[in-house]
Amino acid sequence: MQAIEAVRVDPVLAVALAALAGGVGVVRPAVLATALVGAAALVGRAQGWAVALVLCVACAAGAGRAALTVGRYEAARIEARDALGPAARCGGIAEVLESPVWAHGALTLVVELSELECEERRLPGRFRVRLHGGPADVGRGDRLEVVAQLAPVQLFRNLDLPDPTPRAARRGIVGSGAVLGASVVGRGGGLLAWIDRGRAHARRRILETFVPAAQPMARALVLGESDLEPAEDEAFRRSGLSHMLAVSGTHLVFAVVSVVRGIAALLARIERFAWARDPSRWAAAAGVPLALAYADFAGGSGSAWRAAWMLAAAFLVRALGRRPRVARSVAVSVLIGVVVDPLAAFDVSFLLSAAATGGLVVLGAPLARLAERVPVAPLRWAAASTAATLASMTACAPLLLLLSPELSLAGIVANVLAAPFGETAALPLCLLHAVASPVPVVERGLALVASGALLVVREIALASAAARWAQVALPPPTAWQLAVASVCALAAVGARGRWRWACLGALALAWAGLELGARHAGRPMGELRVTVLDVGQGDSALVDLPDGSLFLIDGGGFVGSPVDPGQSVILPVLRARRRDRVDVAVLTHPHPDHLNGLASALGRLEVGELWDSGQGEAEGAGPTYRALLADLRRRGVPVRRPGELCGRPRSYGGANLRVLGPCPAFVPGRDGNDNSVVLHVAYGARAVLLTGDAEVEQERELLAAHGDSLRADLLKIGHHGSRTSSSPALLDRVRPAVATLSCGIRNRFGHPHPTTLAALAARGIGAIRVDRFGGARFVTDGVGVEVVTFSSGR
Repeated sequence: MQAIEAVRVDPVLAVALAALAGGVGVVRPAVLATALVGAAALVGRAQGWAVALVLCVACAAGAGRAALTVGRYEAARIEARDALGPAARCGGIAEVLESPVWAHGALTLVVELSELECEERRLPGRFRVRLHGGPADVGRGDRLEVVAQLAPVQLFRNLDLPDPTPRAARRGIVGSGAVLGASVVGRGGGLLAWIDRGRAHARRRILETFVPAAQPMARALVLGESDLEPAEDEAFRRSGLSHMLAVSGTHLVFAVVSVVRGIAALLARIERFAWARDPSRWAAAAGVPLALAYADFAGGSGSAWRAAWMLAAAFLVRALGRRPRVARSVAVSVLIGVVVDPLAAFDVSFLLSAAATGGLVVLGAPLARLAERVPVAPLRWAAASTAATLASMTACAPLLLLLSPELSLAGIVANVLAAPFGETAALPLCLLHAVASPVPVVERGLALVASGALLVVREIALASAAARWAQVALPPPTAWQLAVASVCALAAVGARGRWRWACLGALALAWAGLELGARHAGRPMGELRVTVLDVGQGDSALVDLPDGSLFLIDGGGFVGSPVDPGQSVILPVLRARRRDRVDVAVLTHPHPDHLNGLASALGRLEVGELWDSGQGEAEGAGPTYRALLADLRRRGVPVRRPGELCGRPRSYGGANLRVLGPCPAFVPGRDGNDNSVVLHVAYGARAVLLTGDAEVEQERELLAAHGDSLRADLLKIGHHGSRTSSSPALLDRVRPAVATLSCGIRNRFGHPHPTTLAALAARGIGAIRVDRFGGARFVTDGVGVEVVTFSSGR
């Protein structure tokens, strides 16, 4: 008796999955190669080594196409970065490339800019950018004459987080900005333009007839526009109900299958036609373009297109007189998705849609059979709904953990309760509303009932998200864990009896071992590690000390920016490191580009103590600062000021940490930059100097008070590399080998200043610009030194 049966997979599905996985090779080649060897060995043993070879070729082709796409995008991004500069007022001709999306009360357009002139500089070439604002009646193919404030696209590139470049490369957007003025100079034609006009009409009718609180949810269902309030968006995510507002296969079944059945019924009533032909086959043929057109009308997300290709494949097979197979239809949808988009592996909506479908196909049937055993009809319906939810959520769980720090057990109940209101009521009502405007009374009635159903779904999401007791906090799976899980799952499919349990046991052991490795890497011992985070135009760093203690110094942030670096960078980095506690948080000074992200992150973390200059509390630093102090004090976190810190070195596992400024206290009335908390950390023969935003005045005080003891191998350049910091005297006394400059690609302040870069170059100091190299890491065991940047480390 063989331990492992034949691991047989639909050949089209196998090729599609191999090509899809190949895209991962652009960021994790070693992980991909290891998983491919394991999968090929299993498939080759069962279906022949020729099949395994085909899978390897498909995977290599997918990896090659993904690498070419990313390479072209990086070249275009760098060209735009150098051409546009930090930010510029530009005028030119814009051609609308993607269907406009309504968000935050205005349109968002993806356009190709040409004939561009930016502040008396004529820029050659064409640039794909995202513009916020513009005329309400535009669509794909329209040409506009625009004036806009443009800047290069900002990518937060950090060593502990996935590379954001492939996801950005999918869209190809190299810049963004706000429209200052625009006028239409030419109208596009064709099907896509008409679809956009239909979308604009549906949007107007939703905004005019739906209850205001339900409008964002209705636009999500019909048009695929994500425009929920942040609190509601988080509630839907935490409750596991986001899928109800995402265009998926369920939408296509309601919207397209219903129409196809209607066409078939109509054709069947035409006696001469029905006598000579099969109405269902002709209706299925009509369903192919209908499915694709609806996916485009519904926003063209990855999940919408995957579902559309799957349905179109099934319709095509039926039109040819054959019976469609679910597995083959899924395979075709994935394969076409990869052919159209070489980086489909980085489209979360595409992956979630495919995973949910796979879960329903593989796990749904056995769970449904168990549900059928329930004797009472209402309970049997609830059991069947729970089975479907479990099947899809189980398959999606690893992907969901990449997006959220928690999974909700209450989400299972929430899905069962919300399904009748969301999928059974709100969805068909919203779709009917889109075509009901010729009959105003019917339109208003549909809008009213659909609004009620959507508001019920919202209340279920809010209640489920509020059930904190049901939230299970789990770390995000590492790339190696996902690879091992994929191979072990494939082996389990072909195993039987106790060998299937052995495969699952091996998976559990491997997962646990890799988890221990991830936790060890996230909490290094016996070394000093400084990680400079890429938070854009701001400052943030993590300092790991030899005894395992962790310091978080500043958190980035910028007034008016929609991006919160605390939520988008700091918390994800700590989560990837398996850290939920910061032993010491340091606010060097209470300026927004250091404070805002820190305040946002500390609200979600256990904090040992906060070090702060005290200037903000004494002289008034605004509501964010006051709220931070109030929250920490309410939680019993000590807030320490220079009077407690200066002149009192602390030891952390052999590392000596000194607070050098502002000592003995902040200087009243002086700018916060020159009252920055300055830290010097020495470990063995190596040291780092972290200066906050200290400028020349505070630098003079540091030189006078500490002289040669400022010596350090790593210098965190003050004030983002401005010309008012990093004086020659300081550089000559510190004599660093490496200096980091925290600045954003979009900053309008000229950071880093050419004089600062020249001073570093003249002294042979390696300048690591976060805006060019991404995040950086300095590691020492007290003797040797290793410096890695995001660009060099990938």
